[in-house]
Amino acid sequence: MDQVIFYAKPGCKGNARQIRVLQASGHDVIVRDLLSEAWTAEKLHSYFGNQPVAAWLNRSAVRVKSGEIVPERLSAEEAMALLLADPALIRRPLIEYAGERHAGWEPERIATWIGLTGAMSPGKEGCAGGTVRRESPADTPAAATDCQLAAERG
Repeated sequence: MDQVIFYAKPGCKGNARQIRVLQASGHDVIVRDLLSEAWTAEKLHSYFGNQPVAAWLNRSAVRVKSGEIVPERLSAEEAMALLLADPALIRRPLIEYAGERHAGWEPERIATWIGLTGAMSPGKEGCAGGTVRRESPADTPAAATDCQLAAERG
């Protein structure tokens, strides 16, 4: 099996489903807690590649959905500072496979890069609440608030 490192937000049902899709495709998925990782600007930026700054942010994050943060108005420096201060704003999942890193769940790109079988529909990027077993669980209430609030507002 191919090993995939998958940074997910605890409690995110969308990430849980994406993990199951990868597992159903024969991948060994190592799940890491996106919120508790000790991110540096350099490491985090390596997942975004040439994506526009606005694509770095999670559109389902409460602070983005409320209009408090408008991704299109941020410079790269401003966006990175926000992401490092509040990892719930990071577009997810962050995936590492075979020396490459990418942000977001884009099934067509992932199928080409990693390989997905037709055993499960790959779904789409988004969050609806839920749980999955983690390598490093975050048991704090703040760990799932964006997903839970998004699901409640839904």
